Amino acid sequence: MPDNKKTILVIEDEETLADLLAVKLKAAGYKVECAADGKSGLKKIRSTRPDIILLDIVMPKKNGYEVMETMRAENITIPVIIISNSGQPVEIEKTRKLGAVDHLIKAEFSPQEVLEKVSNYLGVKGRARESDKPAMPGSSVNKNVQQLGIRVLLVEDDAFLREICLKKLINDGYEVYAAIDGKEALEIVGLAKPDIVLLDIVLPSIDGFQVLSTIRKHNNKEVANIPIIMLSNLGQEEDIKKAMDMGANDYLVKAHFTTEEIADKIKQVVKKD
Repeated sequence: MPDNKKTILVIEDEETLADLLAVKLKAAGYKVECAADGKSGLKKIRSTRPDIILLDIVMPKKNGYEVMETMRAENITIPVIIISNSGQPVEIEKTRKLGAVDHLIKAEFSPQEVLEKVSNYLGVKGRARESDKPAMPGSSVNKNVQQLGIRVLLVEDDAFLREICLKKLINDGYEVYAAIDGKEALEIVGLAKPDIVLLDIVLPSIDGFQVLSTIRKHNNKEVANIPIIMLSNLGQEEDIKKAMDMGANDYLVKAHFTTEEIADKIKQVVKKD
């Protein structure tokens, strides 16, 4: 049972969801405060100084971005977990830069998962988050959903986006491997021979262009012909042309696609190939 002095502030304008989260968190022993808009949320942040904040993005009076911008301006460093309807990488990136420690998509999380996230952050302050640790080379599946029989290698060094994409793909029935840098990606490609690779460009050690080139030049034709979708923040025409000329099957700019659309694109490319 967590320390009952720990206070959680839920800033959420959907009353049903806010009530559900409050009931779950109170049952676990936390003190819970709620606010239905960003303006009243900021007042409660200043007056109660909660230990952690669950923050919606789209709200009346002040949205979640404005709340976080105000917190930054006032040097308020309380951990924030975003609860949002959007799975767009651009939103995830923006909230991460504003200081959010995690990001949950409303359609995909359960109150139990929120409780586990909250307990994790309140219990391990100052330590690395689980999602920041190097991904294991083994694959991940959801045994509760029908498997598609498609093995995906997700190569992404941003912990937020990697976790969101992993969860979406696994819940859609994909078998997913994850890598956080180019070197690890090439190792997994050689060992697991996935059906498709979702590849970021800006990576530690070896960038996505080098990974793409190495795969396409592989002496094993099965590996060399693996479909590759580039997933990047680089949206300039020269970057897209370079990737396609090097043999990429498709190129998605992170800011323009949701995780739902990314999952659909994987199906399209695999079927095409």
